[in-house]
Amino acid sequence: MSTASGPNGLDGAAIDGGLYADVTDFAHRTHWLNGPVAAYTTYGIALFGALLLAGWWLARRRDARTMAAALITPFAVVIAYLVNDGIKSVFQESRPCRALPHDFLIEACPPANDYAFPSNHTTVAFAVAAGLLLVNRRLAALAMPTAVLMAASRVYVGAHYPHDVLVGAVVGIAVGVAVVAIASRLAAPAVSRLRNGPARPLLLAT
Repeated sequence: MSTASGPNGLDGAAIDGGLYADVTDFAHRTHWLNGPVAAYTTYGIALFGALLLAGWWLARRRDARTMAAALITPFAVVIAYLVNDGIKSVFQESRPCRALPHDFLIEACPPANDYAFPSNHTTVAFAVAAGLLLVNRRLAALAMPTAVLMAASRVYVGAHYPHDVLVGAVVGIAVGVAVVAIASRLAAPAVSRLRNGPARPLLLAT
């Protein structure tokens, strides 16, 4: 078994390469599922954009702090992505398709400098779900399992090891909750003022 990693990088195959192989073997045995999962892992991120829009729409009927949380969540997602990308550059873990080239693969192997740890897709998905916890609990209840499916799909298609998506989820939740909780409290007074101005139709249901 090869355990190649980036220069001085994390050896992902040594952590849970066996579990990764079990998942990709499962993918190999379930060809009927390959297409739907590949489509979801590629295009499903758009669902999280729709959830953010739904959060903003529903927040129009809530208090200023809730609206502030809805407006800040997209920025929290960007911050979580940047934090996650910084972690990638530190650990430089090679994709499993390079460390374990004989395992079943659905998604094409990315360039060598596109590192695996942690998963950006997973971080973004969980950052959205975490932010929505402070906007609308029903939306968050929908977003969380949707994020779990995104994480699972990244392993199923062969793009990430299980620990990549696990840590990606932790980063997304931690950054999402922290940024939205702090920033929404600070921004609530500004949202209250804006609700009395020209932006009122965007920030308050009438």
